[in-house]
Amino acid sequence: MTAPSPKQWIMDIAPYVPGKSRTDDGREVAKLSSNENPLGTSEAARAAFEAADRSLSRYPDAAAPELREAIARAYGLDPARVIYGTGSDEVLHLAAGAYAGPGDEVIFVRYGFAVYEIAARRVGATPVIAPDKDYATDVDAILSCVTERTRVVFIANPNNPTGTYASRDEIARLHAGLPADVMLVIDQAYAEYLSAEEDDGGLELAIGQPNVIITRTFSKIHGLAAERIGWGYGSAEAVAAMHRIRAPFNVTTAGQHAAIAALGATDFVEHSRAHNDRWLKWLAGEIAGMANHGVRAVPSRANFLLVLFEGAMSAEHAYKRLMHEGFIVRWLPGQKLPQALRISIGTEEETRGVAAALRKILGGED
Repeated sequence: MTAPSPKQWIMDIAPYVPGKSRTDDGREVAKLSSNENPLGTSEAARAAFEAADRSLSRYPDAAAPELREAIARAYGLDPARVIYGTGSDEVLHLAAGAYAGPGDEVIFVRYGFAVYEIAARRVGATPVIAPDKDYATDVDAILSCVTERTRVVFIANPNNPTGTYASRDEIARLHAGLPADVMLVIDQAYAEYLSAEEDDGGLELAIGQPNVIITRTFSKIHGLAAERIGWGYGSAEAVAAMHRIRAPFNVTTAGQHAAIAALGATDFVEHSRAHNDRWLKWLAGEIAGMANHGVRAVPSRANFLLVLFEGAMSAEHAYKRLMHEGFIVRWLPGQKLPQALRISIGTEEETRGVAAALRKILGGED
C-alpha cells in the first residue's frame, strides 16, 4: 500500500539540536549551553509580563501594533516596516520563504547558525556554504559563491557559534558586491553586546536599501528566551511579503508586554553588556593560559566563546568531563565543529567555575 511521501528536501534537513538543560543522568547543573542572559530578566520586563492580561480564551493581537511601535521608537524606524516572529528564527524562515524556493540558492558561511540551512532546505532551495577565514566570515568567499541562482545570503554578526565579528566596512563591501536581486539577511541576535563603535551598519542598510533585512531577538541580552520574541526590519515590500506567510498570533500577549518593557530597561541592558564584556575577556584570558594543553579560543564579540581542542584531548571528552563536573556546555558535531565547545558566559561563579573545571580536566586531575 502506497503512503504519502514527504518532499526529499524536507527529509534532507538535519533537525536543530538545542543546548542541553540537564546532564545525561538528569542532574540540573550550571547551564552554559544556550547563550542565555546569566543575569536573568529586567524587573520592568518581569513586572510587565506578570501584569499582562493573559486571558487564555483570547488570541493575542495578531498585528502587534504596540510592540511594533515600541521597537520603532527605540530605533528610529517605521513601525509598518517591522516584522515580528516566534524568536528571530521565525523571521529568518520568513525571509527564506519569501525569497527562495526550488532551483534557487541560499548562501551562508561555514560554521554559521544552524537555522540557515534548515530555512533554505525547508523551502526547497539549495544551500551553498562559503568557506571561512579561521572561523570568521570571509566576504570574498561569499561573493565568489554568488551565481545567477542566488536569491538569499544569510550572515550573522556577531556570528553564532563562532562569536566572530565583521566590521561595518566588510558588511558594506558585502552588500555592494551582491546583485540587486539578492536579499542580504543580517542576523543581529547578538548586536546588543557590541559597543556603539562596533555597529556594523546593518540597520542603516535595512532602512535605506530594498535588498537588506536585519533580524534581532529579545532572547539574549533582554533575557526573554522563554517567550520567544524576535523582530526584523526591511523594505515595505519585503515586510509585506513576509507577513503573507507569517503564522497568525505568533507572539504571545504577555510576551509582547514584556518585550515592550524590556526596550525601556536600558540600565539592565547596559549592566548585562558590562558583565559580558568583563567575563568574556576574563574567560578568554583563562583559555589563553591553557594554550600549552592544545586549546584556544576564537576571538568573540558575543556572549560566548568557541573553544577549539587542537591537542591530545578531544572536545567530546572535555564536554563529558565538564558535564560530570557540573557544567553543561555545547559540543557541536552537528555543525561540523566536533573539535570545539561553545561556552556561554555565565554568572561570575559559573564562569570562574567552568574555567577551573576545564583547567582541572586538561591537567589530568581526577
